[in-house]
Amino acid sequence: MPFADVLPEEAIRKAFDDEEACFADDEDAVYTPAITLWAFLSQVLFKDEQKSCVAAVARIIALRVALKFEPCSSNTGAYCRARSKLSENAIHRVALDVAGGCEKQVDETWLWRGRHVYLVDGTTVNMPDTPENQKAYPQLTQQQTGLGFPIARVVVLLSLATAMVTGMALGPYAGKETGESALLRSLLNRFNPGDILLADRYYCSYFMIALLKERGIDLVARLHQRRPVDFRRGRRLGKDDHVVTWFRPKRPAWMDAPTYDRMPASIEIRQICVHVDQPGFRVKSFVAVSTLTDAVAYSKNDIAELYRHRWQAELDIRAIKITMGMDILRCKTPEMVRKKMWTCLLAYNLIRQAMLQSAQKAGVSTRTLSFTAAVQTIGASWLLVSLGDDALATRLIAAALASMAEHEVGNRSGRVEPRAIKRRPKEHALLTKPRAEAKAELRKGKSM
Repeated sequence: MPFADVLPEEAIRKAFDDEEACFADDEDAVYTPAITLWAFLSQVLFKDEQKSCVAAVARIIALRVALKFEPCSSNTGAYCRARSKLSENAIHRVALDVAGGCEKQVDETWLWRGRHVYLVDGTTVNMPDTPENQKAYPQLTQQQTGLGFPIARVVVLLSLATAMVTGMALGPYAGKETGESALLRSLLNRFNPGDILLADRYYCSYFMIALLKERGIDLVARLHQRRPVDFRRGRRLGKDDHVVTWFRPKRPAWMDAPTYDRMPASIEIRQICVHVDQPGFRVKSFVAVSTLTDAVAYSKNDIAELYRHRWQAELDIRAIKITMGMDILRCKTPEMVRKKMWTCLLAYNLIRQAMLQSAQKAGVSTRTLSFTAAVQTIGASWLLVSLGDDALATRLIAAALASMAEHEVGNRSGRVEPRAIKRRPKEHALLTKPRAEAKAELRKGKSM
C-alpha cells in the first residue's frame, strides 16, 4: 500500500489493538482496519466528488478485483459502519507517531541552531448543521438559528524543520476555556526541554511564557499590542535590543491557586525592535520578544530572522485546509468530525514524510518543495502502488520521489500581494430564514 514503508499494516493493527478497537478479523472480511483506513485516507487525498463514500467503496472494489478477490457490495453502509469503528485515539496516535519519528531523524542542518522549533497557530473549521454538531460546536451567537453552521476552533503545532503536524487541539469556537491560548496549554506535553515555540502576538502573555519556561521551552513571538515598550529602560544589549523584567499579574480565572503559587514572581524578557524595509508590507516595524536573553549565542538578527519563519504556519495551515479540504467538513456527528480531522492530519503528515524523503535525496529543504504537486503525485499512483508487486512499487516510489523534487516553489522572499480578490462571487440572494421555512413558502407559491 502507499506509505507502507512508514505505515505498515502491523503498525495500524497494533495501534488499534492497544485501543481495543479491532474488528473484521475473519479471513474473508472486507473492511479490516487497514483497508478502512486506506479508504478513509483516500477520501481526504482526493477532491470534490472523489471524496464521497461512494467513491471510496468504488476504490475498494477496484482494489479487490485487481487482487483477484470477489468484489464487495457497492452499498456504502458497511464501509460507513466500519469507518465509525475506527478508533479516534488510534488515528491520533499514528498521525503523531509519524511526525515524531521524522522529527527524531531529521538532519541537524535543518534545525535552528541545533534546536527544534515549532510553530503554533489557530484556525476554524465548519461542519454540517446537525443537532449533534450544533451541541458540541455551536454556531456563532449572532447568527439566527437555522442559518449558521457549527464552527470549531483548532490550534495546531507544526515543525519548522519538517512542516509536519506534531499536535492538534480542538474545541468550540466560543465559551469558557475555548480560546487559542487555552487550547495551546493542552498541548504543552507535546514539547521537549530545549524546544523553541514560534508564535504570533496572541500567545505572548506572562503565564504562557512562565508555563513554557517551567518545561524548559523558549519562546519567540511578537509583542502583544496591549503591552507597552520603552527601549530606554531595562538592560541594554544593543540598539533596539534590551532585556526587561515582567512581573506576575493577578491570578486569572482559568488558573488554580496551586499553579499560580508556583509561577515565578518575575521573568526576564528580551525585546527587539525589527524594522521592515520591504515596500508593500503593512508593518514598517514591530517588537519581537523572546526568552533567548543570551545576546552572544543569539544575536538580534538571528531572532529577527527566526521570527520571519512564523509565516510558514499560515502556509502550512492553508495546505491542510485548502489543499487537503479540511476547511469545510462533511461529517454529521462530532465523533466523525474529529476522526475526519485526525485522518486528514495523518494523510498530511504522510505526504510531508514523502516530501522529506524526496528533499533528502535531492539535497534540498523540504520547504522548497510544492505540497500541492506532492499531493497530485501521490494521488496519481495511489491504486497502482497497491496493486503492483514489490519491484513495481519500488519503481513507482522512486519516480514519485524524483518528481516531487522537481516541483520547487519559487523564491518568494519579500513577496507582497493585495489583500483582495479579483473574481466576483455569483449574485445569489442570501438565505435569511431556515431552509425548511423557505422551501415551505416556495411550495405555497411565494417568491424568495
